[in-house]
Amino acid sequence: MAESVEAAEAVDTGTAPGARLALRSTRVVTPEGIRPALVTVAGGRIAGVLPYDTVPPPDIPLEDVGDDAVLPGLVDTHVHVNDPGRTEWEGFRAATRAAAAGGVTTLIDMPLNSRPPTTTVEHLRVKQAVARPAVHVDTGFWGGAIPGNTADLRPLHDAGVFGFKCFLSPSGVEEFPELDRERLARAMAAIGGFGGLLIVHAEDPRELAEGPSGGRYTDFLASRPRAAENAAVETLVALARELGDRAPRVHVLHLSSADALPLIARAKADGVRITAETCPHFLTLTAEEVPDGATEFKCCPPIREAANQDALWAGLADGTIDCVVSDHSPCTGDLKTADFGSAWGGISSLQLGLSAVWTEARRRGHGIDDVARWMAAGPALLAGLDRKGAIEPGRDADFAVLATDETFTVDPARLHHRNPVTAYAGRTLGGVVRSTWLRGARIATDGTPAGPTGRLLERNN
Repeated sequence: MAESVEAAEAVDTGTAPGARLALRSTRVVTPEGIRPALVTVAGGRIAGVLPYDTVPPPDIPLEDVGDDAVLPGLVDTHVHVNDPGRTEWEGFRAATRAAAAGGVTTLIDMPLNSRPPTTTVEHLRVKQAVARPAVHVDTGFWGGAIPGNTADLRPLHDAGVFGFKCFLSPSGVEEFPELDRERLARAMAAIGGFGGLLIVHAEDPRELAEGPSGGRYTDFLASRPRAAENAAVETLVALARELGDRAPRVHVLHLSSADALPLIARAKADGVRITAETCPHFLTLTAEEVPDGATEFKCCPPIREAANQDALWAGLADGTIDCVVSDHSPCTGDLKTADFGSAWGGISSLQLGLSAVWTEARRRGHGIDDVARWMAAGPALLAGLDRKGAIEPGRDADFAVLATDETFTVDPARLHHRNPVTAYAGRTLGGVVRSTWLRGARIATDGTPAGPTGRLLERNN
């Protein structure tokens, strides 16, 4: 028997009479599982998750999406926007349009590839000024840890960055140098001193070979072996153990070597505060299928073999890997030459990540609730975004509505990021994003974003 919102308030005090939206689906993904529900929104936040047959008052707009799944808006904590300075590669307006079209409602921008990089408070303010009028989704910022800026880390933390990225091998841009072991230890001690988070591009340069010239993917893959990632993770764990209680939280970015999973699992079991992410391209693409000369597949660390991919999925299933994020790292088409040695390394997938991961997750027997945990709840937890990542009262009313049984073929011309280059061109993916909602307002419909209504986020806001 249907009940009214007013009647439901007796058992769900999160439902406010002033709710301005009611969203109904037979499949709402909540922290407790997937269930039929009516989700009400007031003041941009989720007011209640009510029984499916609850009748909203007539003055509250009802959006009934039928059997489409309602997920929490995705949180992508690994996006290279490149703006300002390399805006021809990407920009806040284009990147966040792509995010909205793909069900991503929150992203955090990486500190490099922009000029200036986010390595001082002054540079952060420059980037925020460029982003503020342009963003379609809520947007935060990572700071950078590079040689010589240890004194800038605490001020950046106080200014609201969510943590600090560093490289252990060359980043590919001269304005963002890598840290050697001594400088890494110094940065870890400084960041641990104020309770911060260090996120790390973990490849040991001693294990990397000179980038090969030519178009053979096997040569490029051999130049960046699993041993480079494994050794870098070993270094991070060892330094964290040495620092003990003074160590910061440490997060391994874009893990592609499954060989490192046992080391991460042991460190976690021993109480080391370390987490790890992987990316859609590592979970859905394999080295065996990369054609020679197809540098749209080039990224660092690289896409590895199918057996390695199977082990990454096992690491997701058992919780060793904490989240899945895009590492969206675009460039202009001319930089994707047919030479794996000179081509820019980066995969553009911000708009496609949800569908790509869902396609492969479903094939492997995982549910859409697993995908929401990996791509919304996990990244939100990493960054401390307490109001994001879940459909429950009090959280921001951020939703991605996904037609899980529908498919589409990727046409680069229909993507919203600035340059139509993607490793997914021509692939058929499952799961069509029907709409995306930010704080209760629809920001994209059937792949078409609305105007920029995102906000700039700072740590703890």
